[in-house]
Formats: sequence, structure tokens, C-alpha cells
Amino acid sequence: MSAHATIVVNADGPETRVALIEHGILAELYLERKRGRGVGGNVYKGKVARVLPGMQAAFVDIGVEKAAFLYVGDVRGAPDDYLRLFAEEDEERGDEEEREEAARQGRGAQIQDLLKEGQEILVQVVKEPIGTKGARITSYVSLPGRHLVFMPTVDHVGISRRIQSDRERKRLRDIVDSMRPKGAGFIVRTVAEGVPEADLRADMDFLIKLWNETLRRERVAKAPALLYSDLDLLLRTVRDLFTDEVSQLIVDSKAEFERIQKFVSAFMPQYLSKLELYEGSEPIFDGYGIEIEIDRALQRKVWLKSGGYLILDQGEALTSIDVNTGRFVGRRNLEETITKTNLEACREIAEQLRLRNLGGIIVIDFIDMDRDANRDKVSRAFHEALRGDKARVNVTKISDMGLVEMTRKRTRESLGRTLTEPCFYCEGKGYLKAKTTIAYELLREVRRQSWTIPDDVITVLAHPEIANLLTTTEHEFVEAVEKKVQKQIVVRPKGSFHLEQFEIRPGSREPEPGRGRAPNGRGESKAEGNS
Repeated sequence: MSAHATIVVNADGPETRVALIEHGILAELYLERKRGRGVGGNVYKGKVARVLPGMQAAFVDIGVEKAAFLYVGDVRGAPDDYLRLFAEEDEERGDEEEREEAARQGRGAQIQDLLKEGQEILVQVVKEPIGTKGARITSYVSLPGRHLVFMPTVDHVGISRRIQSDRERKRLRDIVDSMRPKGAGFIVRTVAEGVPEADLRADMDFLIKLWNETLRRERVAKAPALLYSDLDLLLRTVRDLFTDEVSQLIVDSKAEFERIQKFVSAFMPQYLSKLELYEGSEPIFDGYGIEIEIDRALQRKVWLKSGGYLILDQGEALTSIDVNTGRFVGRRNLEETITKTNLEACREIAEQLRLRNLGGIIVIDFIDMDRDANRDKVSRAFHEALRGDKARVNVTKISDMGLVEMTRKRTRESLGRTLTEPCFYCEGKGYLKAKTTIAYELLREVRRQSWTIPDDVITVLAHPEIANLLTTTEHEFVEAVEKKVQKQIVVRPKGSFHLEQFEIRPGSREPEPGRGRAPNGRGESKAEGNS
């Protein structure tokens, strides 16, 4: 297998960033902050907080900010056919989609028969908290090693489907069967192909000891308690991504380089020659052009090389991607121009889905094509572009309107949600009211409140741009309101105000410091209008 990937690690600051570059393109980005490590893979002794028979699920307190969510099918004691689904060999860890479907349906088990409030239970986080949702957990623990995944509660041996040799599959199965504890199981990972028996046995022995230590901690711990913490991002990267397909792993921190060296020497010494310490003068992500790609991955608009572009909008329930020809005018005819733009968009969309880690429901609006043959060509190209994506995807056919609906497995927060936060100024809306709209709303509010103001003068405090609009372009409408309410209106700018904020007061005196209200309702005033 030819090596076509490079792993670049930026670990010399308060966060660790890992970039996976495939064929010269930034394919995936992982980030972990030292003050906010994730909980994925961790094993906890939790306490059942609430049992929800109507949802066939439970909330479990595991000692983190939000209670974790446990489906009925993820509770040990669920029917045997669920255990079979758990141990399926797809993607080396079991078919997670089938696991979740089994969990949702419960396969006949009732959550109220399996769990009671206050009950202590050993669980593992299988999905990080995403957005407003807490972590997803299971009581079927799996402990990943370099070559194997240990499943102490499932009596099954699975071999990665990517290992195709029947002879090698039998060899690996025989090794695992000869050593696994009664009632426990293993999934043999793709990287185990061709690995000597001694290395596999060492991996098994390590994982079994790790599980026994976890059980020892469970016996003495008081719930909620952390019993086992998965490796940090750096060592998880080495364990899971550092394979024959990687030609080089380069890191910019000497201390972390030495830590990786030690780990690789112990578990994969054949890869020691691929390690490199970056000693360049510029930051490592700048040197490899990664920072530019990260900035591009946070943009709403993504340009295609031809001059076309994509518009990506990530919402709460789904993500929409719109394909446009932009500056691309083609050479022959409109149908050819559209088809070429759509074909180019296929590759870029697949890359953006991986890089941005977009999950859930995704709707893609390709440009309408008249010919069925062209729609089929674009559909095939899109499926081909998605082949390199490790996340599970399901894609529908292109509709007559050019729409494609797809789902992509959501395992962690998207890059955009990780690196950004809602705008404090627009409060996440992504837009502000037009200045003219605000000015007219203010004048309507003056009319509403005028009868409650005994003074002959009404003072209006507004953002400087709104105040300027009212005293210049819209001054005639201010005068019209003055005639209607029979009061003088004095407009004064207030630099500290939000653009959409204004305040209406009797008389012409200045307001007390700190008074007034922003659009979110903080603060107070005697008489105020709020857009």
C-alpha cells in the first residue's frame, strides 16, 4: 500500500491540533484544548438520574456538566440479538448505525425494567456532547488498543472486513480465541494484518489488565466517578491514524515528539523512521498552508477553481449546501457548464464534509440538469468522492430539481461549532435590522408612549447611526410625528448603544449612567422602546 498521507501536529501552545493531509489536501482536523479535554471513550461509574419510559431511555449523572443519555438498547441486559448487532465487524467497532437503531427500538426490552432512579451503573461515552445535547453513553464497554478492541461484556470475535485474506483472518481469529477471557470478545482492527502473534498477545494482555483495573476502581469509587480516561488526542492520533498509509508524522513540540517516540517504540517500532521534529522558523501550520485552509473551512462561501462556488449553511436540524456557477461561463452550452460545475462541486463538497465534520441531515442543491445522463454522471461522481470518508453516509438519488438528501454520521462537534461562538452583537441571528427599519420602529414607539409622557419634550437616545438618520434623511418623518403628538422630539446619539437599541425619555435631561436596555432585555429604563 503506497503512503499518501501526512500527519502534521501543532502542539506547542495551549491546544493540540492535528491535521491529516491526504494527497496534499487538508482532509481532517482534530483539536483538543488542554483546559477542555473531551470525554469520548471515558468510562464512568454513573448514577441514574431519571428514567424516561416514554422515550425508552434514561439520563445518567456521570459527573460532567450535562447528564448523559442512555438508550434502552445500550443497557446490559437487553436482548441477545442486540449483542449480536453490537459485535458486527463493520468499520472495526461494530455497525454503529445498527447499534443505534437497536437501541432506539429496544428490541422488546423496557427501560423501567432494566434501570431505577438512583441505581449505579458502569458506562462508557460513545458520543461527545454536541450542541445542547449531553453525551451519549452505553454500558457495553469497548477498550481500543493498537491492533485490537477489547469488548469485556460481549462474547464475540470479529475481524475487520478490510482484511480480505481468509488465511490471515483464520490466523487472527485463532490467536484471539486462544487467549480471550470467557464471555468477553475482541474486534481485530485492520492494522493487525500481518502482525506477529507476540505483539497481538501483548496488546490483549494490556487491554485485559486495563479492564481489571477499571473494575477495581469501580468497586471503591462513589458515583459519579471517572474510572478510565482514554488517551489524549496526540496519542489517540498515533494509535488510530498512524498506519502504513502515512508517510510522515511531524510535530513542532520537542516534549511531545519525545512522548510520541516512546509510544511508537513500545507499540509500533517499525514507524519510528517516519517521525520528525519540526524546527522551522514559522509556525508549523503556516509552513504547511494549513491555517489558510482552516480559515477557508469557516467561511460560508467556498470558491471552486472554475469560478463557481458553494454556499454552506449549518442549522440546528440540517445543513444546506447550494451549488452556483458564479463566474464560470463555460465554452459550449449551458448544460455542459452546469454539469462541469456540479462535477467539480462533488469533490469539494466531500472534502468540506470531512474537514468541517458536518453531520446529521445534509441537503445539497446541485444546479438543475436537463439530461438524465448528466444527473447520473454527477451522482456517480459524488458517491466516488465520498469513498474516502470514514464516517457512515447514506445518499439519495438526485431529484428532478437537482436536490440530494444525505445523512452523515455525527460523532463529534463540527469544526465551525468548535472554533466559533454565536455573534454577541447579532445574538447568533446572522443579521441586524436595517437602519431605516429601526428608525421607523423608534418613531412608532414614540407615538405609543407619547400619551404617558407629561412633558412637552420627548428625548430619544439611539445609536449614533440611527440618530444621524433621524436628524438628516428621515427628519421630515420626525417632524410629522411631532405634529401628531404635539411634543418636541430631541434626538441624541448614544455611542454605547447596540445598533437596534433605543430609549425614549420625558424631558431633555441625560439618562443616569448604566440605564437603558439592549435588545436582549438586560437593564431597565423608565420608558423605552426596543426593536
